[in-house]
Amino acid sequence: MLNKVNTLTASKFICATHESILKKFGLHLAMGDDFDEYIMITDRLPGKSPTYPHFRPDCSDLSPANAFWVIGRDRADRIAHVQAMRLYNLRTKSLHDHLETLGDYFAAPDLQAGPGSSCTCYAPSARGISGLVAYRGDLWLREDFRGIGLLPFLSQIAFGLAWTEWSPDFIYALAAAWNIEKGVADRNGYLHKEYGAVARLPSRGINDDDWLVWLTGDDLVKMLSDATNAAVATRTE
Repeated sequence: MLNKVNTLTASKFICATHESILKKFGLHLAMGDDFDEYIMITDRLPGKSPTYPHFRPDCSDLSPANAFWVIGRDRADRIAHVQAMRLYNLRTKSLHDHLETLGDYFAAPDLQAGPGSSCTCYAPSARGISGLVAYRGDLWLREDFRGIGLLPFLSQIAFGLAWTEWSPDFIYALAAAWNIEKGVADRNGYLHKEYGAVARLPSRGINDDDWLVWLTGDDLVKMLSDATNAAVATRTE
């Protein structure tokens, strides 16, 4: 059995997961890195809240080297899903400091954040999260694709792509309390969670009280290895 992940096995896993999503749910996924295009798409999606500054080119330094998005279309070619990920180089500071200085939201917080902006991080473990740290966010599913078991597959796609692109030390997200209470964070594959971070960005209409959820690099490798082993076992039965 596989006890580690390499680029080839991860790529095969991503392809197999995509095939499963297409077969079971009729959703075709595409990956990209043009965030001007992404914002044009997400700003027009009915029922979706505005994309946060993390993935807006006017707020963040986004490039093919540090960010990507995933968009899913149904069999009628209508958009039913979006999500995005980006990488932060936190080798010289912790996630706690990154959040509290608003570096999570803006490339130049002093110039871009606006008056009254702040973020207070309450999660103790955030002080120990550093290195190459990936953030996953802007997750949206059209209503008719919710509650059908799709979410874990979409997480596997995102985590697999993040590993092949960056091999991060950590992957984190910020989740509203209802995501914790209803088990959404668990279904997304996050193994660790703590309360959290309170962000106030008045100029952006952001007033969040979130939990911090995350995976370590070792968690990610084990998750991909276990999923790959399961796929191998299924094919050989």
